[in-house]
Amino acid sequence: MTLTALLNGNEILGAMITPAVLITASGTLVLSTSNRLGRVVDRIRKLADSAEALPDESATVEVVEKRALIADQIGWLARRLRLLQTALSIFYASIGTLVSASLTVGISTTTMGVIGWLPIVLALLGATGLMIGAVILVHEARTAVKGTLHELEYIRKVVARKTTMRLMNVEKPEGGQGET
Repeated sequence: MTLTALLNGNEILGAMITPAVLITASGTLVLSTSNRLGRVVDRIRKLADSAEALPDESATVEVVEKRALIADQIGWLARRLRLLQTALSIFYASIGTLVSASLTVGISTTTMGVIGWLPIVLALLGATGLMIGAVILVHEARTAVKGTLHELEYIRKVVARKTTMRLMNVEKPEGGQGET
């Protein structure tokens, strides 16, 4: 059996390009995940600056609550950072696996199909990696929302406290107690 009888050039090229579509999708996932990672790092740096700006010895309610918020947010951001790093690693590995699948299509053809199973296995592994990375990104997005909801709860407390303080100041009669 000749090589042309096994597969013609167009079929070989088509088979080699098929993983390229997934490689393009992987690149988009890597880009968006890298952007998310950068935003988490920026947020960590902002929180570090906020923590350093807090007074060392003050124990006011506001400072204690702000310290607690920063500690809470750092925990959420650390989880997100680990998830994003894992997803990126999986996406990079998937890209490598998909490129290998594309290359092994050509190699398989030159060996008259002896290793015809290899490109299929590599493509399946690469696609599975993309799926796993996407699942991790869903988990990371849920973690981001949970962290943001915790931060919103802190903001609600601050707004409620400041609103209550203003109301107390407005309710005081001017000039003393009960004078008209």
